[in-house]
Amino acid sequence: MKDIVFCSNNCFVLYSAAVQAKNSENKESVPSLPQSPLKERPSKAFHQYSNNISTLDVHCLPQLQEKVSPPSSPPIMFPPAFEAAKVEAKPDELKVTVKLKPRLKAIHSSLDDCRPPSKKWKGMKWKKWSIQIVIPKGSFKPPCEEEIDEFLKKLGTTLKPDPVPKDYRKCCFCHEEGDGLTDGPARLLNLDLDLWVHLNCALWSTEVYETQAGALINVELALRRGLQMKCMFCHKMGATSGCHRLRCTNIYHFTCAIKAQCMFFKDKTMLCPMHKPKGTHEQELSYFAVFRRVYVQRDEVRQIASIVQRGERDHTFRVGSLIFHAVGQLLPQQMQAFHSSKALFPVGYEASRLYWSMRYANRRCRYLCSIEEKDGLPLFVIKVVEQGHEDLVLTDTTPK
Repeated sequence: MKDIVFCSNNCFVLYSAAVQAKNSENKESVPSLPQSPLKERPSKAFHQYSNNISTLDVHCLPQLQEKVSPPSSPPIMFPPAFEAAKVEAKPDELKVTVKLKPRLKAIHSSLDDCRPPSKKWKGMKWKKWSIQIVIPKGSFKPPCEEEIDEFLKKLGTTLKPDPVPKDYRKCCFCHEEGDGLTDGPARLLNLDLDLWVHLNCALWSTEVYETQAGALINVELALRRGLQMKCMFCHKMGATSGCHRLRCTNIYHFTCAIKAQCMFFKDKTMLCPMHKPKGTHEQELSYFAVFRRVYVQRDEVRQIASIVQRGERDHTFRVGSLIFHAVGQLLPQQMQAFHSSKALFPVGYEASRLYWSMRYANRRCRYLCSIEEKDGLPLFVIKVVEQGHEDLVLTDTTPK
């Protein structure tokens, strides 16, 4: 019988027909190999070949038992660093000490991955940076504030608001211009047309007293007396604050009395340096600020009459929202028709008033009021002046 050679797993095996028959008879008598405790894997020795001639049965070769590896030792569990100190070591156990190093923080930038971490300096303190400007000795003169402002103005590096116009109003008592300090002469009060007085200059005059409503009485009387009195400190006229010591003739301006270190009391009295008590006094007043409403009591009718009597006026007279421009005039032949039981209607009268707009609910505009003559009768004209609109003229024969 012919022998058949098969190649399996690079090994040559020779089979004969007799051996094949013997194997078939002893198939049942051969005991099976013990199974491996491991999981059975699909064997590569099973083959079945088919061709066009015939089909041959190929039996598997006996598989050798794989050596079972001994069981692996259980992994050693290392406790965390903070728990290692708490675990008590036993004599039969393996004692292992592990030191954990902190991991470096990951840097996201790909360029800095290769750079070593920066060293942290311990114990370093912040150092203060100070500048010392040394001015050389000699004829060097530091620039003043006016020169610095002028230099910055030429450079145009700063933006400044328009300068406030200088206050040329002058106090009739102390002759100083503009409002004074709050703890000093204080603000200016109007006495008459283009006549102003400081609040404390008028209040501390001997003749002047204050009512409960805040009106200052006898300011004009004190002003007339001050025109003849000379100050003991500055030797100028207009002094009205005298020493209250009996038979003392020393008199000062209010501002000069502060400079001469006179003593003021809460009952509105003053003592000159020659008669003031030594040391401090319980009733001494050291603060002169006045925040309450104070005004000069005056005759407004007479003041308006003095304004009207002036031919050329250089000042604007305003009462509330009414601005007075011209008073006008009445000729003898006009007296019969240009008046009523309560008012006169002089031709040429002109005034303007700021009042609510007729077009917008939350806006004000200017109303120019004047009186003209038409057919021997007065004609009342109101001119509405409003920004963004043409002037509107309203006329009628009655002021209402």
